[in-house]
Amino acid sequence: MIERLLPPAVSCEAARHDGLTTSLFPEEAALLQGATEARRREFATARSCARVALARLGVAAAPILRGSKHEPLWPDGVVGSITHCRGYRAAAVAFSESILTLGIDAEPDGPLPGGVERRVLCDAERQWLTAAPQGVPWDRVIFSAKESIYKAWFPLTGRWLGFDDAVVSIDPAAGVFHARLLVDCLPPFREFTGRFLVEDGLVLTAIALQA
Repeated sequence: MIERLLPPAVSCEAARHDGLTTSLFPEEAALLQGATEARRREFATARSCARVALARLGVAAAPILRGSKHEPLWPDGVVGSITHCRGYRAAAVAFSESILTLGIDAEPDGPLPGGVERRVLCDAERQWLTAAPQGVPWDRVIFSAKESIYKAWFPLTGRWLGFDDAVVSIDPAAGVFHARLLVDCLPPFREFTGRFLVEDGLVLTAIALQA
């Protein structure tokens, strides 16, 4: 479903279950020393999705390692994003000549736990929720949007972005969210616009910034 939120220049692949035969490159397996079997399968399935998406771009399979903040390290000339939650793993990739940065996130469909909600939402977002249309876990949509924002932001800046560093507004009818960043940065990166989808037990959000 994530491909419905992204432009045609982006190659996507998703899985609803972990594959039994999914394998890792030795360099990737080394990242998982001490991890549980469930974590290994989740990681391997997400990497497999990424390789399928890369293959559609004509990019040969290679290890997808991690950077200092556990971000995936993509081949030269490629941008991408990976997400996983209960029952869903996905990857999205594109050539950097077409897409400057990508951010995708998947979450289970349901309200945020109270403790998480207090850390994630700002006053303006809580105020919007009081009059928001019923039937959608909008706090979870905002949380997912902020996850996508960070995944798109970090490759551009190399800087941390907290939940309270972005104010998200939502257009429910259009399936669009807009984020205004409260950090000091260059003008092109002070605002992000993305899309969201709530369907089949999932909340999905995505950002693709055109190059």
